[in-house]
Amino acid sequence: MSLFIASLNSGSNGNCYYVGNDQEAILVDAGISCRETERRMTRLGLSMQMVKAIFVSHEHTDHICGIPVLAKKYKLPVYITDSTLYHGRLEIQKEQVYSFKAYEPIRIGNLAVQAFPKRHDAAEPHSFIVNGNNVNIGVFTDIGSPCENLIMHFKHCHAAFLEANYDEEMLEKGSYPRHLKNRIRGGHGHLSNKQALEVFTKHRPAHMSHLFLSHLSRDNNSPQLVQQLFNEYAGNTQIIVASRFEETAVYHVKADASSIPVDLPQKTTMAVRSAPVYTQLRLW
Repeated sequence: MSLFIASLNSGSNGNCYYVGNDQEAILVDAGISCRETERRMTRLGLSMQMVKAIFVSHEHTDHICGIPVLAKKYKLPVYITDSTLYHGRLEIQKEQVYSFKAYEPIRIGNLAVQAFPKRHDAAEPHSFIVNGNNVNIGVFTDIGSPCENLIMHFKHCHAAFLEANYDEEMLEKGSYPRHLKNRIRGGHGHLSNKQALEVFTKHRPAHMSHLFLSHLSRDNNSPQLVQQLFNEYAGNTQIIVASRFEETAVYHVKADASSIPVDLPQKTTMAVRSAPVYTQLRLW
């Protein structure tokens, strides 16, 4: 009745998230090198032999740059949409490429991975919920706004990686050019601390045990600031800030044995509006 989760890295310099059980695991994104992924997993007592697939959220470099070597070395299937594969220009063996569709769960052993659309300046971006042993883990980063899809899925999670990219005042007073500031906060960029906190305080389910604050900006946020902000409202939820420099610990997320399984939501009618597509490395 549990899953094991960790952030191997989270930020514009690379993103990689681990979710697994006792038999198998998956990675959501692989934006750090194969060697660094191996090192960090070894330090955590995790094995790449447990990893059975990589799921790709979108084509930005900080989410995909480690995939070609990692997939080739470990012969891993890569679940990715056609548009993301095209815009990411990934060199992966054709037989290792598997397409996925939103709201259609994919079985990886005893894990089920379900994608849903999000608002971000990429070709076909998705967030994910990983389900196993009656536990739901959400991976919700690179989100321009807290849309209905995010809120609906967040309410079903026992733990989640939730973006808290920037402090609004730090961004406004910072050195970024105006056009970049507007991209970040313009609805298809990233979530602010305030937006993430509102999602958490208004829509946190009673069974949420862990929240990983993720994809913090190097220049427009502070781990101490966001930790303090969320701790005030944490209640029974453990707040972990996912670092852009190192892996987190491995956390054991359990479902109450007496609780009713939390079913994943089905497809909504919400339209996710298109946005300009940017393929270069994130600056934030």
